Amino acid sequence: MIQGILLAAGYGRRFDPSGRSSKLLAALPDGRSVAWHAARALCAALPDSLAVVRPGQDALTTALRDAGCRILESRDAEAGMGSALAHAVRATADADGWLVALADMPWLPVDTIRAVATAIDRPERIAAAAFSGQRGHPVGFGAAHGPALATLSGDSGARELLRAHPVQLVEAGDDGVLRDIDLPAQLQRQR
Repeated sequence: MIQGILLAAGYGRRFDPSGRSSKLLAALPDGRSVAWHAARALCAALPDSLAVVRPGQDALTTALRDAGCRILESRDAEAGMGSALAHAVRATADADGWLVALADMPWLPVDTIRAVATAIDRPERIAAAAFSGQRGHPVGFGAAHGPALATLSGDSGARELLRAHPVQLVEAGDDGVLRDIDLPAQLQRQR
């Protein structure tokens, strides 16, 4: 089984440097939050997906559970994306691979998430969604990469792992695989 992991533990400082408002809880035009949309798409493609959050994120946890995710509260996540991902991989070490999505990417197409998961057809495979040849998210890793993922730390995520191994691109035909929410103005962009 490919385990879906939603990284939802970031601070979103570019969105609001004061830290008073959360980009992940910001509402899209339908009234649902950015994180809810990202989680819903991931869970539609990979039921029983796991969302990683920092401790004390009650409203975010509620939204992610409402969208179908299991929750992994991680103090490690406070150290950055790599640390959050490592904790999630260690918590699901028996998986055949991991598909990693970001909670600030609410426009990921469900069929693309499924296609990237399907592309993880052997333990050493790494696959990622792409639009017009540009690598985006989600990114999937076969089980052979589990030990390296489980030791990630800091905020660089799996960048070095992606540089060191071939990545099979799965063309999405939709720029939602490239678009995230970093600034308030990006909330206005709709599909």
